[in-house]
Amino acid sequence: MPYVIGIDLGTSAVKALLVDQNGVVAGEASRSYPLFHEHSGWSEQRPDDWVEATVEALKELASQGGVSAADIEGVSFSGQMHGLVLLNKEGEPVRNAILWNDTRTTAQCREIEATLGGKLLSVTRNPALEGFTLPKILWVREHEPEAFAQAAIFVLPKDYVRYRLTGELHMDYSDAAGTLLLDVAGKRWSDEVLAAFNLDAGFCPPLVESHGLVGTLLPQIAERTGLSPATKVFAGGADNACGAIGAGILSEGLTLCSIGTSGVILSYENDKTKDFAGKVHFFNHGKEDAFYAMGVTLAAGYSLSWFKKTFAPGESFDELLAGVGDVKPGSNGLLFTPYLVGERTPHADSTIRGSFIGIDGSHERKHFARAVMEGITFSLHESVDMFRQAGKSVDQIVSIGGGAQNPVWLQMQADIFGAEVVALENEQGPGLGAAMLAAYGCGWFASLDDCAASFVKHARSYKPNAEAAAVYGKLFRVYQQVYGATRGLNAELAAFRG
Repeated sequence: MPYVIGIDLGTSAVKALLVDQNGVVAGEASRSYPLFHEHSGWSEQRPDDWVEATVEALKELASQGGVSAADIEGVSFSGQMHGLVLLNKEGEPVRNAILWNDTRTTAQCREIEATLGGKLLSVTRNPALEGFTLPKILWVREHEPEAFAQAAIFVLPKDYVRYRLTGELHMDYSDAAGTLLLDVAGKRWSDEVLAAFNLDAGFCPPLVESHGLVGTLLPQIAERTGLSPATKVFAGGADNACGAIGAGILSEGLTLCSIGTSGVILSYENDKTKDFAGKVHFFNHGKEDAFYAMGVTLAAGYSLSWFKKTFAPGESFDELLAGVGDVKPGSNGLLFTPYLVGERTPHADSTIRGSFIGIDGSHERKHFARAVMEGITFSLHESVDMFRQAGKSVDQIVSIGGGAQNPVWLQMQADIFGAEVVALENEQGPGLGAAMLAAYGCGWFASLDDCAASFVKHARSYKPNAEAAAVYGKLFRVYQQVYGATRGLNAELAAFRG
């Protein structure tokens, strides 16, 4: 049977999935690598650590019994977005990679806003945030001119790994969309943005579709991994785009809810003119000529982890959440906002902090636990609400991550989102999306949609309960007032934080 491999290059580790033609995961391997925080707000990694970890993971997959290297037809990638890798003329990194969660570039973001004005949103379709790539480029040019002088081209993390495996430099549209250098709707590097910051067009790598064939494995890589040098390598996509593919978010009306440490609401979009005024991200999809809108809650699953660590450190999550299903929607008048580390959507605010509102003597721990779950879901619903206000249909939401592990939370999502919520039988996230891009690229399916029909299996679905949905509709409008009511208080309290 033929196989493909999906490689998910994450922030802490790389994970590789071996997937057969029926979408069954036949094997997986992962390797971790270090993260460096030399100064407060800095977050860096060594690009060659990614390469070594990926090679080792591929070697483990190729050595698994019952699978011949000749049967592994293709490899593709999912990768952490926005990270800056600067390469010299010899294709070698000139410094460590600056990652998506690095926050040193606030001054450069203000410079981008002042320089581009309205073109920032009309061309790149996204606001200037510290996580994006262009601010990092400007920071290196300003603070490390010697390193920048050596840089001939930039790539993103997975692109560097793929380059080291194939010897070919490319970047796909879904990852390029997170650089602030791409004309997202026009699918080309923006001459206007490049000229505004005196960057040469040759500084940007050639663009390619996510399912595009970019080469085969270099002989030395094939020898080290045990794979065939004829193994086809496909471009791959940004982790969120691949996560959407792996969840089957490939047509209008479908939305993804992912609750990990942070939370993501991602909705498929085929109208490149749709304008969200920068309130949510708007990126190219891994599916050709498609897009997605995305909102982010910074402390989604983290809020629940914090609550458990603080108030139930010796208990499991099942023990912590026992009884929340017996609490009626609204947690007996208790409301939580998950702003523990600031917020992203719709409030790009690093100073705001979380709140419990409405505490009285009748509240027990189960009320607080349910309020945390509701608050996280309300925060995500702010993105759903904005999508609908912009004319998008949100009919079915595929829920993955921690929020999909608890039936009470899945029903809560359906009630708050006002949409059918579906869990997956075998959730594999961005790695499966990468494998699907390889499967499509290898010609196993006529389209990504056909691949999803075979690979993505829905489990139980949850439909809104009319009574609960009505309660949550009223409570959501109260939730939306908390940010404005507490913003000034939190700005004053910031002076007292250690």
